[in-house]
Amino acid sequence: MRTRILAVLAAVLVAGVPSAAHAEPHHHDSIRYASIKSCADKDGGSRPCGGWRLVMHSGEQSPLNDAQGVALDAKGKSSRYNPAAIAVSGDGQRVAYFTKSGRLAVRTLGGGVKVFAANALPKVAQYDVTLLLSDDGGRLAAVIGSEKPAGTRIFDTATGAQLGTVPADLKVAGFSGDGDEVLASVEADEAVTDLVVYSDEGEELVRATPPQLVASNGPQALAADGRTAANVVAGARTELVTYDLAGDQVTGRKKIKLPAGDIHMIDWTGDTQVTLHLIRRLSDSTRMTIVQIDTGTGTVKVRDRYTLLKDTFFFAACGG
Repeated sequence: MRTRILAVLAAVLVAGVPSAAHAEPHHHDSIRYASIKSCADKDGGSRPCGGWRLVMHSGEQSPLNDAQGVALDAKGKSSRYNPAAIAVSGDGQRVAYFTKSGRLAVRTLGGGVKVFAANALPKVAQYDVTLLLSDDGGRLAAVIGSEKPAGTRIFDTATGAQLGTVPADLKVAGFSGDGDEVLASVEADEAVTDLVVYSDEGEELVRATPPQLVASNGPQALAADGRTAANVVAGARTELVTYDLAGDQVTGRKKIKLPAGDIHMIDWTGDTQVTLHLIRRLSDSTRMTIVQIDTGTGTVKVRDRYTLLKDTFFFAACGG
């Protein structure tokens, strides 16, 4: 499914969807999140500075030395105020980023780096690109948000080859549980929102107009079956909702009790398991709580808690 970038001092960007094949990925040598430092600007504000740092589950930090930190514009000049795109796979084993030479790359922990072709993406500003990795990092989606329409490009990270494209008018949310599909949304006729499933090769598989219970309560995540979406409806009665796109019906509404925090990510991490990242912005810190929810019983289990580095301007968390 997906990894997503969060601006601590700005808006949350969408995240990726992890795989159902999720066997014990979160151990001491996996990545919790990537962070770039915040520095004071001369006008009294703040801006990203330095390079990306990988913060591990063990608490150790590792610099990502070959990654572009502050985003370059389409002409190759520093944007000063925007971090370059980055994404962490759901299992915390791979990270996708722009190299300092402007190329897309995917690094595997304890392994090598796959640098993509120079023309893998059109010439756009690095801050106009959102990167989404599947849970195992085997697939990468590059969402291009520039003024000129450009479809989302899907790549095989082992070879760097482009597999397919999702049309530019669709907003890609992330990968399915097994990484074979992507979930997207589009504004349809009569002010309604459709959910659409595409294969990783760019073929439309399923399209549905979900009820407001689903459409108005994002983000949504797609299961490994390529047809079941999940979302959370917050409020006095917080519920986990499952929806079958192929059958166009709500298949489950489970009342759940969640720890404090706003939903940052939702990911399928098993056939009957959804994982949520919940974020809390306090006066002196930003904290993340990660919970696993049994879709059959509604049972909620806390998997992990951590506090972001205090000097973080922007970060990308792993998915499920």
